[in-house]
Amino acid sequence: MRSTRSHTRNRRAHHALKKANFIKCPKCGQEIPPHRACFNCGEYKGRQAIDVLRKLNKKEKKKKEKELKAQAETEAKNKPLNAEELSK
Repeated sequence: MRSTRSHTRNRRAHHALKKANFIKCPKCGQEIPPHRACFNCGEYKGRQAIDVLRKLNKKEKKKKEKELKAQAETEAKNKPLNAEELSK
């Protein structure tokens, strides 16, 4: 039997795509899916889970190390100061 247009469209009402859910990595700020290790820095729950430098060639490895070092320095600069550090 043939289905009417309205019956077909009612059935397809649940076929819409949902927006992907992403969070920001607390260390590097890269958008990642929740409950996954960061592809950029390899961190998960505050510890190093993936060695991102292992599969890179020499030139890419130097570039990535430099990038991660720069991110760490900017993170250290943006850290709020406490009373002991201000008194120094």
